[in-house]
Amino acid sequence: MKHLKIRLMLVMGYLGAVVGAGFASGQEIVQFFVAYGSPGLTGALVATLLFASMGGLLLYLSHRYRVSNYQDLLSRVIGERVSPVIDIMLAVFLFLGISTMFSASGAVFYEHLYLPKKAGILAAYLLVVILLLAGRRGLIYSFNLLVPIKLVLLLIISTYAAVFVDDTQVEVFTAYLSGQSGRLWGLACVLYVAYNFALAMVVLTEYQSVGQRRDGIIGAVWGGLVLGLLVVLNYLALSRFLPVVMHYQVPMLFVAGQISITTKYIYTVVLWLGILTTAIANTYGFAQRMAKFSGFSYAICLILCSTLALPLSMQSFSTLVGRIYPIFGLLGVVILAAILWQAGKDILKRMYYNISQLFRGLRR
Repeated sequence: MKHLKIRLMLVMGYLGAVVGAGFASGQEIVQFFVAYGSPGLTGALVATLLFASMGGLLLYLSHRYRVSNYQDLLSRVIGERVSPVIDIMLAVFLFLGISTMFSASGAVFYEHLYLPKKAGILAAYLLVVILLLAGRRGLIYSFNLLVPIKLVLLLIISTYAAVFVDDTQVEVFTAYLSGQSGRLWGLACVLYVAYNFALAMVVLTEYQSVGQRRDGIIGAVWGGLVLGLLVVLNYLALSRFLPVVMHYQVPMLFVAGQISITTKYIYTVVLWLGILTTAIANTYGFAQRMAKFSGFSYAICLILCSTLALPLSMQSFSTLVGRIYPIFGLLGVVILAAILWQAGKDILKRMYYNISQLFRGLRR
């Protein structure tokens, strides 16, 4: 029972870090998968395998080197000279991500709940600070509380839209794609996994100290598979409404509205929970980094960085996403490649050693 609990904690951590505003809105799925028509489904399946395998390799390396924060892991897999540069770039993105999520919360309050934007920003700010004052324990507990609610609602709505709506549009839309556009689905799915995994790394390394290596690896793989399932379901749900969804800022709210107005309001809650969990992941990662660098206490850094993120959060959500995420995608590719290279090299060395020992035993 204890092993299952630890593995489920890893699943919640993985989903909490990745399933944020961009995912829950459907905009990420439209941009990286639905826009490529039928080949986008293949891309979603490839992304599933990448999320599961990279999650397992990340926890393998975290336990192998006994590190429980992303800075130490970066130092191991990229090198002590290059890792500070990557770390600074990642820290900048985490800080910008805090502002982006606060802005997204304000947009949801203003556009869908018809409340002041500042009220949405303030609500996200206060909840993030309160939930994270307990440090790593607050991070894990908040994910264990918020992610299951978000996950259940997301699964129900996505599955309903994917299964009970006529599948007639995606093949027609694919016919209008150029050959070049159709071939880019592979690059799109890799970039999607790369920039999402870079944020997941910040959270998942914190779980190294929670349990044993086997539980960590299995939990991360499970999380990657569930995440991939959500990607596939969202693709199927959104592709039913092609090409209309291509013109919406929050396409999943359009899909939910096609089911019923009540479903649309319920999905608004899902979207806001996605924003909140991503804000928690970004804020914890940056505050923890800031505390280590400055020497101030974690609590002071938490309040300081959250407060400093407020002015930028007044900017448009779509503007912030358009300027920040593409750059972070390239950084994610570097991190993804480094983890794959280091883990692959380490596993091959272990295999070589075990085979050598086996042959020596046979000779005797």
